[in-house]
Amino acid sequence: MKKTRKRLGDILVEFGLITEEKLNAAIKEKGPEQKLGDALLERGLITEQQLIEVLEFQLGIPHVNLYQYPFDQQLFSLISKDMAKRNIIIPLKKDADRLIIAMADPMDYYLIKDLELVTGFQIEPAIATKDDILRSINKYYGMDEGLEELFSENEMDVEVSKDKIVDQDSPIVKLVNQILTNATTSRASDIHLDPHETKLLIRYRVDGVLRTERTLPKHMQSMLTARIKIMANLDITEHRIPQDGRIKINVGYHPLDLRVSTLPTIYGEKIVLRLLDLGTALIDLNNLGFNSLNLKRFLNMLEKPTGIILITGPTGSGKSSTLYAALNRINNEEVNIITIEDPVEYQLEGINQIQVNANVGMTFAAGLRSILRQDPNIIMVGEIRDKETADIAVRASLTGHLVLSTLHTNDSLGSITRLQDMGVEPFLVASSISGIVSQRLVRKVCRDCIEFHPPSKREIEIFAKRGLKIEKVARGKGCPSCDMTGYKGRIALQEVLVVDEGLRRPIMDGEPFSKLRDIAIKNKTIFLIDDGLLKIKQGLTTTEEVLRVAVPD
Repeated sequence: MKKTRKRLGDILVEFGLITEEKLNAAIKEKGPEQKLGDALLERGLITEQQLIEVLEFQLGIPHVNLYQYPFDQQLFSLISKDMAKRNIIIPLKKDADRLIIAMADPMDYYLIKDLELVTGFQIEPAIATKDDILRSINKYYGMDEGLEELFSENEMDVEVSKDKIVDQDSPIVKLVNQILTNATTSRASDIHLDPHETKLLIRYRVDGVLRTERTLPKHMQSMLTARIKIMANLDITEHRIPQDGRIKINVGYHPLDLRVSTLPTIYGEKIVLRLLDLGTALIDLNNLGFNSLNLKRFLNMLEKPTGIILITGPTGSGKSSTLYAALNRINNEEVNIITIEDPVEYQLEGINQIQVNANVGMTFAAGLRSILRQDPNIIMVGEIRDKETADIAVRASLTGHLVLSTLHTNDSLGSITRLQDMGVEPFLVASSISGIVSQRLVRKVCRDCIEFHPPSKREIEIFAKRGLKIEKVARGKGCPSCDMTGYKGRIALQEVLVVDEGLRRPIMDGEPFSKLRDIAIKNKTIFLIDDGLLKIKQGLTTTEEVLRVAVPD
């Protein structure tokens, strides 16, 4: 009797990975061409690892782990890098007339037939994750023979010639492209080129943590620096002062915007590239990890026609993402939204964005004055840095505008004292601010290698102090999907302070910080530490991560 093969959706429900309702909703919403597995991944209903395990069970195709896999480099000549990247495949090993290939989609039978024609072998598919395959392609296909010249050149032989750093086929251009591609595949937010006395380190910041990607010989530093400067339209002859620029390129098939900053150090210029993925610019507020009460309070602030909404936190705490998500939420053709930013990170459709340029006198304050003559409904100021900008923002909110901005402070209540320190009168602070969101980013536990453990004595104490109980805590064991770190992706912790009548009077009267905090507690404000502990309970992050950014009282 022929064995009937179960459908993917049924197996997922049977394994308890998804409910019948969610499965039916995903089937209804997905496009006619989209595969069910891709639709479920896109909605975050299952992880890639879970999908692979189910496919392995359903199709009887083995799952292969490419982390530190002993690749046979000679097989790479059978399949070009372009074909491997386009189809997300990589050859693993040869066995007589059979070629075993890792594929992200082992059910693509047309591709298997094409590969049999191209290679002359009988193809046997194995399953691997998309990220795993792309990372391996970049790592192992990446080292072109041309790059070997660079490594073997002596310091004395190196000349920074224009041809070397502009010609697309030159080794240095290939090396820079490879560094950028690897950074994108690794989901890095920044690339650091750190000059040392005898070497040059290439470091990536992934999920907020820096790690060394590769070490290059010192003699390659000048060529690498010159190549990046040419891409960013900077002066390659100037090494004594810091410079800022921008690069727009396509990596793979999606556009990438890079902010470039150079800084002279004693061992040469340090370069930092901030990667802005234009494909993920418009984030939905619902996907930012807001607690349901905090989200409701934040949306109420955005619905008000006037007042200042401040988003606070240190550099790299996701303030811009929250600002853009908020603007995207309230952007429609009935309102005139104007922003002034330094720099404009993402271009938003239907919003007028102004770039600060101090060299020609276009400061935040000067731009803000001009904006007020442009009949705006909503104004976004990139950052309140001085008294003049703060004064104009306050005046704008009191004359019928909704103003969104950021401020560098540690918590929401600290923003009130920060504005007063800048010289803004307490009665103006009280009457103009409608709410403050303080934010931090923490790493998420990798969903592919998550394990639950009983909490430690210290963890039980921390939770008990905040009136909470904890029964189990999540930890990532470490897997290829998260580069053996146990963490993959980041989530925001938020503290949303609503400035209502109960808070306005004490602010006007210049009451001490402790009194304002007591009122905030009475208003059921969820502080950063509380939001963090709730996310630990949900198994989203770890206690170490929360304590890294939020201090318990």
